[in-house]
Amino acid sequence: MTVRTCLPWPDKRLRTKAEEVPEVTDEIRAIWDDMIDTMEAMPGVGLAGPQIGVMLRLAVVDGSTERGRAVRLANPEILHSSIELREHEEASPNLPGVSAKVKRPRAVTVKFLNEQGMIDRRDFVGIEATSVQHQIDHLNGKLYFDRLSKVKRDMLLRKAKKQG
Repeated sequence: MTVRTCLPWPDKRLRTKAEEVPEVTDEIRAIWDDMIDTMEAMPGVGLAGPQIGVMLRLAVVDGSTERGRAVRLANPEILHSSIELREHEEASPNLPGVSAKVKRPRAVTVKFLNEQGMIDRRDFVGIEATSVQHQIDHLNGKLYFDRLSKVKRDMLLRKAKKQG
């Protein structure tokens, strides 16, 4: 298990849609383990494959307070989103030093391949719902700041550039 380096924005891989995972293998499980180590080292509540240069539809999410309860997801897909929204301060290790409030559905139902390679379905609420949506955005080549108005996004990117 290894802590991997997160790609720095504006690496073009962060804007590339990740490939489907054909099956869950030991290699995929090892990548998930590295992703969890990387997420814990940040510390964060989720990580998607493209953030570390793995261009596969892989994500990990752990919003538990005690940690060590990461959900491993391959090919996650949102089946249902709540109407009720939740605002949360989001950030990314790919663009350190900045964050922004983003509104997303408070709860989502997600279909994915689990560690055993079986199709699973799970409801995520609160911080984990926010995180899983954030990770799916990464898998689709989007970052949280794409959800901001142009003015807010430009300000955030200028601030990040000054810090870098």
